[in-house]
Amino acid sequence: MAENGEEKLIAVARHIAKTLGHTDTMTDDILQIFSNFDNRFREKLTDDQPLERALKSLHRQISRHLSAQHPIWSDSAESASFLDSVDQLLAVIHEWNPMANDKSVSASLDKADDLLQQAMFRLQDEFTTLMQRSSESVDLTRYQNGGTNLGDYYESEEEEVDDDDDDDDSGEIPIAHPVTDYGILIEALPAGIISDLHEIAKRMVAAGYEKECSHAYSVSRREFLEESLSRLGLQKLSMDQVQKMQWNELEDEIEKWVKAVNVALRILFPSERRLCDRVFFGFNSVSDLSFMEVSRGSTIQLLNFADAVAISSRAPERLFKVLDVYEALRDLMPEFELMFSDQYCVLLRNEALTIWRRLGEAIRGIFMELENLIRRDPAKTPVPGGGLHPITRYVMNYIRAACRSRITLEQVFEEIVVPSASAVDYRDGDDRALSSSSLAVQMAWIMELLESNLEAKSKIYKDSALLAVFMMNNERYIVQKVKDSELGLLLGDDWIRKHAAKVKQYHVNYHRSSWCKASGVLKVDNNAMSPTGASRSLKEKLKLFNSYFEEICKTQSTWIIFDEQLKEELRISVAGALSPAYRNFIGRLQSNNDSSRHTERHIKLSVEDLEGRISELFQGSSGSGGGRK
Repeated sequence: MAENGEEKLIAVARHIAKTLGHTDTMTDDILQIFSNFDNRFREKLTDDQPLERALKSLHRQISRHLSAQHPIWSDSAESASFLDSVDQLLAVIHEWNPMANDKSVSASLDKADDLLQQAMFRLQDEFTTLMQRSSESVDLTRYQNGGTNLGDYYESEEEEVDDDDDDDDSGEIPIAHPVTDYGILIEALPAGIISDLHEIAKRMVAAGYEKECSHAYSVSRREFLEESLSRLGLQKLSMDQVQKMQWNELEDEIEKWVKAVNVALRILFPSERRLCDRVFFGFNSVSDLSFMEVSRGSTIQLLNFADAVAISSRAPERLFKVLDVYEALRDLMPEFELMFSDQYCVLLRNEALTIWRRLGEAIRGIFMELENLIRRDPAKTPVPGGGLHPITRYVMNYIRAACRSRITLEQVFEEIVVPSASAVDYRDGDDRALSSSSLAVQMAWIMELLESNLEAKSKIYKDSALLAVFMMNNERYIVQKVKDSELGLLLGDDWIRKHAAKVKQYHVNYHRSSWCKASGVLKVDNNAMSPTGASRSLKEKLKLFNSYFEEICKTQSTWIIFDEQLKEELRISVAGALSPAYRNFIGRLQSNNDSSRHTERHIKLSVEDLEGRISELFQGSSGSGGGRK
């Protein structure tokens, strides 16, 4: 330490002499005066080439390492010697830099910089060799919390290769099993290797070669990360390729993507962040830059896929998979915030946020397309028997399934304006944070469109009773689907009561259109009439009633009531209206003395027969398609 201070003092003396001396002679005189103060400094002050001598010594040491044909870090003693020589070279350069204006010193420093550059290039090569020697993509399913370490992984990998030689030449990347435990810590490199890399990084950063060191690190780890994602079955697809895929193929890719993005953000990226911080410990900026370079390609690959899904077709059947992508990004936004908040990665985080919101726009667009589908569904061919229309079944099952993601849809339709990305709890979707009003309005609007469409379709039926049956069937189906799902929470009890009342009104309309004429015939005129005239009138009315009843039963036996409870209610109400009137009419006819001898010939139906025929109403016919699903 004393010797080092002495060298600095001598360097300062030389600098003063050079500064004050206007000529070489004056400089020598000043140095002579300094040397007279202490005989120990005499030889050193009068020696013109201490820097050259130091550099020659370091050149010999470093060149010996540079000429080595084997990896320097294969021998711990040799690597320590090399680092020590580099440290000495950096110290010499640092010591003499204040005198760089001196021509002789400047020339020597140029040589020192050349030597340092050669040393840095070799360190970069050694850094890369250590990275490549120790990096392999990881089958994540081998890890358990606090269990398997990297050494176990390497060992089992080798065993697998030995056991299955046929796969060695296939060139295919094996696909990992599904990962269910995200609390996995990947020790991607052994601790000893990380320590060696850190020591190299310290020298390269000190020498101003941090970008070269970061590049060497990033190239190796980027390959590791990309291959690890490939093991999860994730293909490298351009946005154009994604948009041109058949929907069934894209569904499969979305499932793989959801798994891959969760593994990437919850396991791979945090592990890479941790490794960067350990290798570049103490150099935050270099660590941030390196992590960005490692993760950028994989992150862009993941985000581009989500973006392609967001801007692709908005056909209604795509809603549920788009919701999967939206929810995956939403749930991972805290991880994006954590991983990509530094100066280098913030653009990636902002892009993730933008694409997440774009997916929300896509979901709203899909609902708009559903509205257009309902509007465009033509009112051309009536459903046989007044049964359930396919558009009713499709729309109700669709939105019922959609409402299983009610919390997510509430978030989408609220169109939250976020003042600051860091202020958002992306997973917060409960009723305390998000009002359901926007989604409720959307669902009520779809219901209104559907009902308007059905009313237009009902006009095709010429029989007003069949029109009522058609509307009763479809309205009942709508009400029941709402009551039995999240839709009930959205639309509310008032909406349900209002539409249940509509079903009852169509029930009344059906009775009025179908049975009023028949039941009107059974009304007995109590005006004074001769027994013969009364008997004739009753027989004529009975004959007319039988005609009406047969016609109605023949027609309505092929009509459809899809809901068994509603069907039974209708039969009971019809029987309840007709049976008492028919029983009273038959009693009146049988009590007439003039017709008592021939009464049985005119009565074709007993009250029990009439009720039996009513119970056969609404049986439907094969191919009528009115069943409930």
